[in-house]
Amino acid sequence: MSDATPLHAKVLTVSDGVFHGARVDTGGRGLADHLQANGFAVVDHQVTEDGADAVAAKLAEMSEGFAGLIVTTGGTGFAPRDQTPEGTTRVIERDAPGLAEAMRLVSPFGRLSRGVAGIRGRSIICNTPGSPKGTIEQIDAVLDVLPHALRLLASEPTDH
Repeated sequence: MSDATPLHAKVLTVSDGVFHGARVDTGGRGLADHLQANGFAVVDHQVTEDGADAVAAKLAEMSEGFAGLIVTTGGTGFAPRDQTPEGTTRVIERDAPGLAEAMRLVSPFGRLSRGVAGIRGRSIICNTPGSPKGTIEQIDAVLDVLPHALRLLASEPTDH
């Protein structure tokens, strides 16, 4: 994953409405397009229903043997079914609180995000809100450091 190696990403949309076909996945599609525009090859985009069990199962599946970034969109708020952080916490092996803290600082509504970030294997998992604007704002808060973090995770030489 040197500077010349492409960065890989996966997107997981967490939404009962999208999962059941009642809503269009604007947040996930916008996030995938944004990651592509910023140098990531988005190799997978999936949808799951809300709830900690569904999120944990999907993240475990998506991270298996994967080296790269996994970004969730949705399920980080205060509604009863917003359990993306709980599902994510079940599968991450090490926390990355600095990423989640930076993501929350982007706007006043960021303070309402319960999203977490962490490492599972050679994947970095970041939770973002479901709003199309919020998901982009929050991932942009850490996009500049993620290539370096992924190189560190892959045990590749870095310049520090």
